[in-house]
Amino acid sequence: MKKTVSFSRHSANIFFHILTRCNLHCRHCYINPEQHGTRMLDIATIGRWLALFADRHPAANVIFLGGEPTLHPELSQAVKQARELAYASVTIDTNGYLFHDILDKVTPAAVDFFSFSLDGPRPSVNDPLRGEGSFDACTRGIAAAKARGFDVSLIYTVSRANIDHLHAMPPLLADLGVDRFFIQVIGIRGQWAEDASQRQILAQVDRTTWLDVIPKVAEAAARKGVAVTYPKVFLDPREPFECAGLVADNYFIFPNGRVYRCPLCEDYPLHSLEIRDDRLVETARVNEADLFPLTIPEGCVMNRIIQPRNLPPAAAGSTGGKIACCMLKEEITP
Repeated sequence: MKKTVSFSRHSANIFFHILTRCNLHCRHCYINPEQHGTRMLDIATIGRWLALFADRHPAANVIFLGGEPTLHPELSQAVKQARELAYASVTIDTNGYLFHDILDKVTPAAVDFFSFSLDGPRPSVNDPLRGEGSFDACTRGIAAAKARGFDVSLIYTVSRANIDHLHAMPPLLADLGVDRFFIQVIGIRGQWAEDASQRQILAQVDRTTWLDVIPKVAEAAARKGVAVTYPKVFLDPREPFECAGLVADNYFIFPNGRVYRCPLCEDYPLHSLEIRDDRLVETARVNEADLFPLTIPEGCVMNRIIQPRNLPPAAAGSTGGKIACCMLKEEITP
């Protein structure tokens, strides 16, 4: 069953970066210390900030991120606090190294998903992007999580460097026992995006390639019993554009207190909200919220103003295609 996942006013997603440090140096990492900070939040601060958003949005979903969140020695306590605050779901995003024996400190009742990142079906594809030995570490981590009864999701970030290998992922997903598969389009952001040679290697794929490859791989994975979610990316000319910033509640929290509503803005001090003295306050204009209502023929205005490299090249006399909000997803379930 395939459907476009609509934005919802009835749920909120809290993407909580509790630190920015990581043991890997992935070539396409979006963390930007100049904009996001280098701080590891202490557990008391994590608890206060979790409470802040739990009060604002009862039954929100929280995703703990980094950097690598399992590097935080008190991640298990953060999970406990989220459950005590009645968050609807708790996910831990990880590169698979699973530091501080995290699998022994939390239970499947406390963590809905361990979400692993893998960018190739074998080491020769994944490791040049994510680091030597990371494929083996990640797959071992998945096996360990499954053995302890955790549900597991896997994220594959698509670029020109690895799209030709995406078709080999469904058999691997089945072998690993992955429950959900997330295909992501690479964002041209983070410090690496300033390197022209890196941008050439890690460029986004064109519309034709995306539409030819991604739905077929998603369907193949679903036939193996894996639920698949991937960004819509390209709208048909007659499809209306809708910005998640206007109709959905997504919050991207960083250790320096910045809170973004749109991930495309994260390389710039355009955050519309900020945590000050444990209070969530609006920032001065102009910020991302002022851009949400703007409309352009190409669809997402953020791609034109903030991240123009995300737009496909335009042919003579055309806009080059219509881009969906990056938070709009397609979903295929078995």
